[in-house]
Amino acid sequence: MRVFDTVLVANRGEIAVRVVRALRRAGIRSVAVFSDADADALHVRLADAAVRIGPAAARDSYLDAGRIVAAALETGARAVHPGYGFLAENAGFARACAEAGLVFIGPPVRAIEVMGDKIQAKLTAAAAGVPVVPGRAEPGMGDDELVAAATEIGFPVLVKPSAGGGGKGMRLVREAAGLREAVESARREARASFGDDALLVERYVSDPRHIEIQVLADAHGTTVHLGERECSLQRRHQKVIEEAPSPLLDADAREAMGRSAVLAAESVGYVGAGTVEFIVDGTTGEHFFLEMNTRLQVEHPVTELVTGVDLVEQQLRVAAGEPLGFTSVELRGHAVEARVYAEDPARGFLPTGGRVLLLREPDEVRVDSALREGLVVGSDYDPMLAKVIAHGATRAEALRRLDAALSRTAVLGVTTNVPFLRALLAHPDVRAGRLDTGLVERSLDALVPGGTPDDVLVAAGCDRFLALGGADPWERLTGWRVGERAWARWVLDGAEVRVRGVAPDVEVRVGDADPVRVTARREGDELVVGARRYAVARDGDALWLGRDGGAWQVVETAPDVAAARGASSGGPVTSPMPGTVLLVRAAEGEAVVAGQALFVVEAMKMEHTVTAPVDGVLTGVRVRPGDQVALDEQLAAVLPPEE
Repeated sequence: MRVFDTVLVANRGEIAVRVVRALRRAGIRSVAVFSDADADALHVRLADAAVRIGPAAARDSYLDAGRIVAAALETGARAVHPGYGFLAENAGFARACAEAGLVFIGPPVRAIEVMGDKIQAKLTAAAAGVPVVPGRAEPGMGDDELVAAATEIGFPVLVKPSAGGGGKGMRLVREAAGLREAVESARREARASFGDDALLVERYVSDPRHIEIQVLADAHGTTVHLGERECSLQRRHQKVIEEAPSPLLDADAREAMGRSAVLAAESVGYVGAGTVEFIVDGTTGEHFFLEMNTRLQVEHPVTELVTGVDLVEQQLRVAAGEPLGFTSVELRGHAVEARVYAEDPARGFLPTGGRVLLLREPDEVRVDSALREGLVVGSDYDPMLAKVIAHGATRAEALRRLDAALSRTAVLGVTTNVPFLRALLAHPDVRAGRLDTGLVERSLDALVPGGTPDDVLVAAGCDRFLALGGADPWERLTGWRVGERAWARWVLDGAEVRVRGVAPDVEVRVGDADPVRVTARREGDELVVGARRYAVARDGDALWLGRDGGAWQVVETAPDVAAARGASSGGPVTSPMPGTVLLVRAAEGEAVVAGQALFVVEAMKMEHTVTAPVDGVLTGVRVRPGDQVALDEQLAAVLPPEE
């Protein structure tokens, strides 16, 4: 049995933090790696040692196998834990570790190679007797062959990268008209995310449910499944809420899928922790093999909570040559996980960013997080910030506990998806367990309320009012005069907000609404308005207020500027997210129509096409491919043609 005195963690973010903490519990020295963007990250602070591996760009740091192996040798590491993402499923990296005398805490190279290629994975699984989704998965298919295959299978179809996962590069195509463009876009994103633009095409299963089986295998011939996880709640083919066990499966279905997962793992001589993903037809109950993730999964905590098995600890033991010591597990209770992303659901889940000004995370449930106050969330990496995981004796209890925990979560300075997660957890179909991968898209309008709530504008007005002065009317700048109290007036988020009174008793009016009387006072980093408490933080001219898991950035605008903006009839073209300009699809002076693609912006491994807002002429183009742009930065303008 090998003994690891030092292990290098070849990852970042919350998974690096989680592995570092597991190593500490095991009494093993941990080594972190970091790019320039992560020099002050939480995983760097927590590790026993840390090594810089390059600039912010992932290809020059976290995806550079040579630099990571060199860091391991330099620090005396005996083994490398890859986490998930980056090089976790890279056979070349696993091979480089072995050649350097390092233990790769993951499966054998052959397992990674076969299961990391979706085409080979499907062929191998089918040969082992595992049911697979109908489609065409042949190496080296060109665009014409993919188009022909999709036409043969029948629409709708999924175009998917052969390498990688996480929904990146995946395109759902419902009709032939958009197929070629989808193939081109999928190739670009696959090449950027995985360095491999090979694609496959398969039938889109109706009423689909995404269910996966966790497996563990040792080097002594034992392979065990630890039950399933339901991962049907997704946006952009990316999971947002996962749970264990699935509300769909009964004991017989669980055992059948478990057998299929074990067969798939054994077909490649698997060793370590892995996940076999299935698509399940919600109508017939048939399950089809999708892929095998040859690594730890983001959602592994829900399995840990219902089985009592620490999967990272088991990875370490298996990598050290120990046998598993068990052949089955018992599922106890129910666990649900919500992924907290730096994204704006109201803008189509586009990535956001900023500095964490204030942070509150619940302590009554499990939180796997890399967040800390002062952290700068940029556009270089995946937007997931943290995971909040609750366990209960029943599914209903777990859902209630998770929602309560999210309500006590506050991340000020960075827009997150927490309000969306709470709305999704409250959806009647989610509560009833009627899940499928299209539920979020169908319910999006109800799940993503727009605008700043009036109570937040009231609170923002109270904050501005309290900041103006003390109790002595001669010291205050609140518009007091002999005979009556005058209104203090601001334009906040485009709305006129007026406040008057003597704190803590004030009167607030938003727009043309009737005034409301409230009490308002500050208590440290909280603002108390009536019966509500708001976490508050200021960033320059912007005030951030958080309550019930939500966070709003309220910006004060000068009245004359607000009026000018309201009167504007122009058509500015702005970037919907911070990122990099990949393509410029129209030229200066070109006549364009509303909805025409003008720019393609990439951030956090995701592409977004920026379109013309109105018919007109493209003018004032300010960017070229490769330029970095900020959220809402103007890229160009579309002006109406002269009459």
